[in-house]
Amino acid sequence: MKKVFLLFIAATISLSAMADEGMWLLPYLQKMNIKAMQDEGCKLTAEDIYSVNNSSLKDAIVIFGGGCTGEIVSSEGLLFTNHHCGFGNIQSLSSVEHDYLKNGFWAMNNGQEIPAPGLEVRFIRQIGDVTAQMLGNVPSIAKGEQREDILNDNYNKIVAELQEANPGKEIVLKSFFGGNQFFSFVIDVFKDVRLVGTPPTSIGKFGGDTDNWMWPRHTGDFSIFRVYANSDNEPAEYSSDNVPYKTDSHLKISLNGYEEGDFAMIMGFPGSTERYMTSFEIDRMLEIENPQRIFVRGERQKLLKEDMLASDKVRIQYASKYARSSNYWKNSIGMSRGIEKLHVKADKQAQEEAFHKWAVENTLLEEGYVDALDMIKSSVEQGEVAFASLQYINETLRASVEIMGAAAIGGKAWSKMPKQDIIEMLEGFYKDHNSSTDRKVAKRMFQIAKENIKDKPSIFADVIEKDFAGDTDKYVDYLYDNSAFASLESALELIESGKKGVYMKDPAALLYKSVLEKSKELSEAQNQSKELFTTGHRLYIDGLMKMNPEKSWYPDANFTLRLTYGQVLPYDPVDGVTYKYYTTLKGIIEKEDLANPTEFTVEAKLKELYEAKDYGRYADCEGSLPVAFLANCDITGGNSGSPIMNGNGELIGLAFDGNWEAMSGDVAFEPALQRTISVDVRYVLFIVDKFAGAGWLLDEMTIVDDSCATK
Repeated sequence: MKKVFLLFIAATISLSAMADEGMWLLPYLQKMNIKAMQDEGCKLTAEDIYSVNNSSLKDAIVIFGGGCTGEIVSSEGLLFTNHHCGFGNIQSLSSVEHDYLKNGFWAMNNGQEIPAPGLEVRFIRQIGDVTAQMLGNVPSIAKGEQREDILNDNYNKIVAELQEANPGKEIVLKSFFGGNQFFSFVIDVFKDVRLVGTPPTSIGKFGGDTDNWMWPRHTGDFSIFRVYANSDNEPAEYSSDNVPYKTDSHLKISLNGYEEGDFAMIMGFPGSTERYMTSFEIDRMLEIENPQRIFVRGERQKLLKEDMLASDKVRIQYASKYARSSNYWKNSIGMSRGIEKLHVKADKQAQEEAFHKWAVENTLLEEGYVDALDMIKSSVEQGEVAFASLQYINETLRASVEIMGAAAIGGKAWSKMPKQDIIEMLEGFYKDHNSSTDRKVAKRMFQIAKENIKDKPSIFADVIEKDFAGDTDKYVDYLYDNSAFASLESALELIESGKKGVYMKDPAALLYKSVLEKSKELSEAQNQSKELFTTGHRLYIDGLMKMNPEKSWYPDANFTLRLTYGQVLPYDPVDGVTYKYYTTLKGIIEKEDLANPTEFTVEAKLKELYEAKDYGRYADCEGSLPVAFLANCDITGGNSGSPIMNGNGELIGLAFDGNWEAMSGDVAFEPALQRTISVDVRYVLFIVDKFAGAGWLLDEMTIVDDSCATK
């Protein structure tokens, strides 16, 4: 076993890496990447980027919230991330009276910074390769429950040891390469994070759904927060006595810009890719997963938008919900388009044929490589009905019929959770809930569920068919007219009464119970085939690496700290068309569309600054104000807010999107087409300084400016 393990590690770290494609693990930069990076223009050493014992670039990169990246840009804990990453917090802090979504917000001193309840920022303190501890005692032929039991025991032991050695810190242990490699992460979690500044939505989301995932792009997708600590500079819950966190490392900010072909690198937390996906899984994605998501979310979003346009209160309540839904909705449209247009399935099939031939000719039957693809195929086929039904339930009911969420919170009143916590959760829920909107959406969602779910929750047969003759609209009206969870007042009254029997008979509680039971049943049905997939997937990836030992391999994204690098580059989307690698403020003025004010409004002050060409030191050498730019780096969801840096490790922008023509990138990287879209840091500072008048923030940043403007 040890010999096989050492051969595996040698195959993954001994070769020079290919630039552009790849989400690389920081501990292997010295052995895999740094020479190629330096050949491309990187001026740093691997130790400058990632050091075990000293402060390095990685110490300025953080997990922002639950699914984004941020970067520290001052020694006082100042943090940049995307506007869309901070959007939920900005929305939560907004009201009709204080509409930070529409009008933006800018603190003019530390005292004006607004606490963001529930927002957390995570610093990665240690990264350890624990593959030997996880796999050292696992027999090479162990599969299924036997393998899982050994891994679980090893996992618990490693986590316990790390927790004992690092009291107060968060310990995370994750698998890589389908369970062929494992890393541990020791993390500091800061829970006092405050909003410092955000541009209005007309800047932070300029282009809206129309421009989402598209190039050319003109979105000022950034927001600013600050991390606070206690008097000992340690993580702490919110307190008015806390002070700005004194950081060991922060990014310098460059106003020097970039040219075509310049080196660029991104560090962040890519969420999920499926680069080792098989053709069988692609069929499921194209035929079931994406069509269902696209259809259901499209229907829900149309109804939400109607109410959001009619009411400022509803617009604020549903802004974050709509944004979360529409982002992945459009992603799914582009993903399906890209996979079909770029013939990704055919490429996967060719790889699978080569793999099977290699396995037959070079491996023993008992090793399992010959059966790996059949295992994956069987798993996909066996779980198809459960997969489709569960996704429809999640999209139409669990994610869309909000009254069930309130009932779920209410049910905690008979658990060990303190009643005050439940009350606060309900208050938070109803703050962003409109009953009439939810009722309207629920009617459409129940129609879709009735027509499309093959394995339905019992509520359909036992109540909707029996009591309402199958009329889902009548059932929904009954639900909202009779449930205590139709309003905060009646929900709190029920909780205060302590009458569990009344709760158990509440229509929303009965709906939640029915949906939850069916969801669990379908999940268990999928789990029966999951063992096949897990084993097949692990063997397939391991076999691919053994089949191609001369290739540099990187693991799929799993929301762990990675580095990707490449060049600032344009691209040709179709024959005869070339897209420049940057955009300017001129494009924002040109895109203004009075017929589409929700997406293409240009602020009056921005127009004034443009007309006066009052760009200060943020203009490029031609006198234009850069807004966004392209690089062929390899990112995905979770990288939102990641710093894109030049060869000196200085911040030149914030990554916020990929491009439409390469939306299949999560499954297969497309080197000719795939681009990262980033907001230029010069535009960020221009908005902070010239537009918002919050130049005091720049005083604490380390700004590098050797550009033409100062020569």
